[in-house]
Amino acid sequence: MDRRGLTLLPTPERETPLVRLSQRAMGTSWEIVLPAGVADPVAVGRDLFALLDRLEQQMTAYREDSELSRLNRLAPTRSVRVEARFHELLKLAARLHADTEGAFDASAGVLAKAWGFFKGPRRVPSEGELSSSLARTGWRHVALDDAQRSVRFARPVELNLGAIGKGFALDRLAERLASRWKIRAALLHGGGSSLYAIGCPHGTGEGWAVDIRHPWTPQRVLARVHLDGRALGTSAATFQHLEHEGRKLGHVLDPRTGWPAEGVASASVLAPSAAEADALSTAFFVGGMELAERYCRDHPGIGAVMLLDGSESPVVLGS
Repeated sequence: MDRRGLTLLPTPERETPLVRLSQRAMGTSWEIVLPAGVADPVAVGRDLFALLDRLEQQMTAYREDSELSRLNRLAPTRSVRVEARFHELLKLAARLHADTEGAFDASAGVLAKAWGFFKGPRRVPSEGELSSSLARTGWRHVALDDAQRSVRFARPVELNLGAIGKGFALDRLAERLASRWKIRAALLHGGGSSLYAIGCPHGTGEGWAVDIRHPWTPQRVLARVHLDGRALGTSAATFQHLEHEGRKLGHVLDPRTGWPAEGVASASVLAPSAAEADALSTAFFVGGMELAERYCRDHPGIGAVMLLDGSESPVVLGS
């Protein structure tokens, strides 16, 4: 899912030649940005994009043979053992669900289908369909067994990792860059809305310069951040929405009510990992300023740039 909102910029004081490698995955364009001079960047790209293909095959809800689709089919009837890193991802999803009081919920796949935000057509579901979908949504129905590395559903929910999967994939790609290729400066992004930065392109320690842009006026910069060993994720309902009774309803659903979230124009989160940044940007978009302020206060190392509907100025929170 391409939520956009981020634009990579070279640090203004020092223009550095960059090598850009790109590939389509998870419904958007991915890019690996490396300083010129990295040995054999094509081999680096082939290796990382092959890993990205495997991660998409594991996490996508759009392929019947993915590990996620298999889990959704079987877990309502029995415990399903999953791959170790996949189990780690589900544990992180469970923790973030609890920490955000349900504003982030990876079990809301049925809701996305009810609104037509999965494969379409987009529509407002009937009251009965919405009620039925809410009954099949909620992490309380998901049981994780650490000892067996297995998952079981108490009722037939459908996991959808669209709000955390890109970030998780970026974290895995960054791990591979460091461990296999020993690369100390790189920027990775999926669709421009999920991003992880390593080191500095020109070796001064300033990190990678990234602009967070206004969701409807891309010429306007809300904030500029410098990233090194940190991630940035943005959620906004800029491009995916439907019209209903004179209102624009976005695709980011509040899993607690079943309706599209309202009140926030965009939520950008800085975090140690891209999976956290991804999931928390969605949670803050859903939970609004109150949740974002509380979470950033209670979790050092998490920062946010929030733009509320109707506001001209963003609010910067945390670190």
